[in-house]
Amino acid sequence: MKRSRIALVAAAAATALLFAGCAGDAGSPGGDGAEPSVEATPTFDADTTMAKLADAGTITIGTKFDQPLFGLVGPDGTPEGFDVEIGKIIAGKLGIAPEDIKWVETVSANREPFIENGQVDIVVATYTINDKRKEVISFAGPYYMAGQSILVLADNDTIKSEQDLVGQKACSVTGSTPAENLATLGAEPVLTDTYTACLEPLRSGQVVAVSTDNVILAGLAAQNEGEFKIVGEPFTQEPYGIGLKKEDTDFRMWINDVLEESYADGTYEEAWNKTAGTVLPFVDPPAVDRYEN
Repeated sequence: MKRSRIALVAAAAATALLFAGCAGDAGSPGGDGAEPSVEATPTFDADTTMAKLADAGTITIGTKFDQPLFGLVGPDGTPEGFDVEIGKIIAGKLGIAPEDIKWVETVSANREPFIENGQVDIVVATYTINDKRKEVISFAGPYYMAGQSILVLADNDTIKSEQDLVGQKACSVTGSTPAENLATLGAEPVLTDTYTACLEPLRSGQVVAVSTDNVILAGLAAQNEGEFKIVGEPFTQEPYGIGLKKEDTDFRMWINDVLEESYADGTYEEAWNKTAGTVLPFVDPPAVDRYEN
């Protein structure tokens, strides 16, 4: 098969010093540390998505803009967080430097449409892999295993587990699996576009809780220290994956290769420690699922 060789000027990025699992400033999800390395001359089979992106020298990545620790817009207008770092690792293997990534805000309700319509090349946005979504898009990964949990006011001693949400109003996000889980549980979901928009209804008593993945809630609690607390144990498993166009198996398998390489060489752990690891302990990533369409 014809080969396409791409020579780009690499943005040098040395391996950053690993931080301790809970070190750093919890209010600064971007943390310190070098950017992921950028391949100088990656080579891909012609006509693959990898070759097209590398030739273009840019990639469009959908991510959250309001998720502390995972995807939060920083002071300079650029998103920061663990999902952002995963996106940079993938881009770097394509020979694309961080400054050449186009970041597009995606909320839970528009992730699949953005992928299907070609508005983004991939989505890395606390994106739970499930069979319903796999009917219209594909997933690489998972690269992290989260679990749905509950955020309440710091002085709330009545909500202790998901069973206490039955018949109660709890806030979540339109188009999310946590919202579906709340309805199945017997709670009364109050839906917004973003999880940060759930905080004011919680403060005012319009809802008794916010419920979504534990890592998202941990970021919100850290950003609003002393106001909220997480209660109970996670009551679901939420495998986070990287969304891409359905049937693009070569690209999906290549991203899986990149993820596995990042696990082995420490790049993944480094990305965690300088972002979500400022609040949450490091856990080994789950095995990627190389499923067949």
